[in-house]
Amino acid sequence: MDKIPMTPAGHTALEVELKTLKSQDRPNIIKAIAEAREHGDLSENAEYHSAREKQSFIEGRIKELEGIISLAEVIDPSQLSGSVKFGARVTVVDEDTDEEKSWQIVGEHEADIEKGLLNVKSPIARALIGKDVGDSVEVRTPGGEKSYEILDIVYA
Repeated sequence: MDKIPMTPAGHTALEVELKTLKSQDRPNIIKAIAEAREHGDLSENAEYHSAREKQSFIEGRIKELEGIISLAEVIDPSQLSGSVKFGARVTVVDEDTDEEKSWQIVGEHEADIEKGLLNVKSPIARALIGKDVGDSVEVRTPGGEKSYEILDIVYA
């Protein structure tokens, strides 16, 4: 299996989620199932079926997180420098609109574009990797062609 690159912050967030699922959510749903069983006929017990469905989701997510964490390759961006690579916070300007944007290139399991965390496998990240400050990149996005100029690269 291929290693899954992620930042230390992304790795920690997944570990926290896994711990919460195991120590809080799993015991709570077991209690909810036990309470629902006490209400009698399980074939018509909506609370029981809902709790079992939630238990299935929790168990699936636990397995998924354990798999991701076992394959994680934690890369500390503060140890890197130079051209754009995994972990870099890249500030760009849209050459058409002069709008500045800043993204950190992270692993796919920690990506959140709303928080400025860009999936390393995304078209924009792939176009930026290997480039330097002052370089211009062309990106084919779902919204059409975009041109960005790299203003700054920070590893922290």
